Amino acid sequence: VFNAKTAELLSHHQVEIQQKFPKEGWVEQDPKAILNSVYECVEKTCEKLQQLNIDITNIKAIGVSNQRETTVVWDKTTGEPLYNAIVWLDLRTQSTVERLLKRIPGKNKAFFKFRTGLPLSTYFSAVKLRWLLDNVEEIRQAVDDGRAMFGTIDSWLIWVCICGKNGGVHCTDVTNASRTMLFNIHSLEWDPELCQFFDIPMEILPKVRSSSEIYGLMKICPSLKSGALTGVPISGCLGDQSAALVGQMCFQDGQAKNTYGTGCFLLCNTGQKSVFSEHGLLTTIAYKLGRDKPVCYALEGSVAIAGAVVRWLRDNLGIVKTSQEVEKLAAEVGTSYGCYFVPAFSGLYAPYWEPSARGIICGLTQFTNKNHIAFAALEAVCFQTREILDAMNKDCGIPLNQLQVDGGMTNNKVLMQLQSDILCIPVVKPSMPETTALGAAMAAGAAEGVGIWSLNPGDLTAVTCERFEPQINPEESEFRYARWKKAVMKSMDWETSEAPSNG
Repeated sequence: VFNAKTAELLSHHQVEIQQKFPKEGWVEQDPKAILNSVYECVEKTCEKLQQLNIDITNIKAIGVSNQRETTVVWDKTTGEPLYNAIVWLDLRTQSTVERLLKRIPGKNKAFFKFRTGLPLSTYFSAVKLRWLLDNVEEIRQAVDDGRAMFGTIDSWLIWVCICGKNGGVHCTDVTNASRTMLFNIHSLEWDPELCQFFDIPMEILPKVRSSSEIYGLMKICPSLKSGALTGVPISGCLGDQSAALVGQMCFQDGQAKNTYGTGCFLLCNTGQKSVFSEHGLLTTIAYKLGRDKPVCYALEGSVAIAGAVVRWLRDNLGIVKTSQEVEKLAAEVGTSYGCYFVPAFSGLYAPYWEPSARGIICGLTQFTNKNHIAFAALEAVCFQTREILDAMNKDCGIPLNQLQVDGGMTNNKVLMQLQSDILCIPVVKPSMPETTALGAAMAAGAAEGVGIWSLNPGDLTAVTCERFEPQINPEESEFRYARWKKAVMKSMDWETSEAPSNG
């Protein structure tokens, strides 16, 4: 919860959502667990506000932000999900992608790029939805009966929170729609030809709206004891990376931010013109802050594994008990001692788009220990960002002179210093790290009919920031980066889809 005048964070609560890995490369979440986490966060945040003697009836609007591309299909008559949500970095659709590629002239992954801004990849929702229609009988049946609804997580939450099966609003915003691969980013409409190509019935798709308008009023959550949050408008909706761009106040052409979450996402605002990348970046919708406001575009570099590599060291290797310990281990050695870690657990995203890559750790000697591996893991996040920044500088022609950062991992000072060293430019971090939530709040508060938040650059309070300046010489940085690129080449072409399946 934020103060609409000062953008100050008043209260917050978070819950880690369990991911499920039913098979190798599969990543799922329970849509009801996501919903319950929202209820729990609302409940606890309201309790904290009451402890601060802030009346919760002061909450004037609600914004929604979500991990994009994650795909859910539910039954509009029962309100129940028909399958787990397939998470954005899930790889089960590799064979679906290969099958679809065969239908494209010259198997060109970029065939739909000028309409969608995206290459054909396991990453985007259309391919996940195609897999669900091909493999889940309940979903096929629900589509045939006219009961099925498709959405990304924002659609699912908004539908449930605004009446649900008693007349819920089935909508999404332009930023989330632009990640489905079914949406024309110029006409701002679902594209009938793309729907035909993926063989997806258009009637199951949500209505596409701007990122800042009243979608409906939130009905009281069944679990809300305080009971006062009924009838608050849900009036902001942005995919998480767009929300962070707004929260970082990147409203000018050429402003960029990098968010360090499960993955890593560098977005650069290109204003009202869509710029198409020659170097493996995506063209995406940054925001449309009002029904009558212009749409703004961004160039985006997406890295699948950032924070997830720290989680992997904790949960899979067990070399640390908490994520914070990784920073401590890395700080103790201050070098990877020639060890390089390419965390291509879900293939490589930008700028390579190479689904056949897999994770590797190389350059190991008898001297290498867990501290070096922890350092190499953090360094991997920084090298991946550097690759994207290089691509962005080539596409935009104006090199960034500093990088604005946000997201959970930015609390790691070793990581932030490393990032500045590897990019050879300053890294600037706002002292309030909840930038994504702030962006959603800004969109909600600025909506027509709510109007309690000004988005005029002149009215925006300057945020206090922490700066990290490069501390190593550029030659050292270039040498390490060249070694990293060598390691990336070794991770490629590892997986072939012809491998015999083990059931």
